[in-house]
Amino acid sequence: MTTEAAAGTVDLTVMYAAHDAFRRDLERLGDAAADGTAFTPQVRAGWDNFRHQLHIHHTAEDSDLWPRVERRVAGRPRDVALLAEMEAEHALLDPQLTAVDAALKDRSAELPALVRTLASTLDDHLAHEEESALPLIQEVLTPADWGAFTGRIRKTQGVRGAALFVPWIVDGAPPADRARFLGALPPPVRVLNKLFWETGYRRRGLWGA
Repeated sequence: MTTEAAAGTVDLTVMYAAHDAFRRDLERLGDAAADGTAFTPQVRAGWDNFRHQLHIHHTAEDSDLWPRVERRVAGRPRDVALLAEMEAEHALLDPQLTAVDAALKDRSAELPALVRTLASTLDDHLAHEEESALPLIQEVLTPADWGAFTGRIRKTQGVRGAALFVPWIVDGAPPADRARFLGALPPPVRVLNKLFWETGYRRRGLWGA
């Protein structure tokens, strides 16, 4: 996870950490599909949380982030086209998510193949975003712009959502990535996570952990 931000630029630490968590969860689902444990309540709970987090993430990007960037790149056709690609890639993921969800509910033998397809599509999208859209964000948005976007996500999540989101992000993260992510959060959030949220998260047993 490369997230270092210079003073006065947008800090994308949380964005990269979320991308890493999405990739991690689909790897876990793929492993569960391969070893026959995908239909357990714990894996299902992990999948439901993954879908919830991805929905919040992509909805906020489509409704707030990409329009905000588009206003800054008006008159730059290549950049406007890139933002349209981001939204199109989100739409491409929707039927694949639905297919995996149905396969889990139906205990379908097609689940492993469907998960591989979803993981490939999502990874391609995240890589495209990291290589092209995130540098554009750092070029044209201010920290205040970024704060307005992340504030929208925080409002959507609420305190209860944050109590799940924060420990979910750091679940299984390498120590350096964990420290970097937590260091980007306000001190009270770090305290709540240490004292209460991670314990509650572990009790959920997502993915059979």
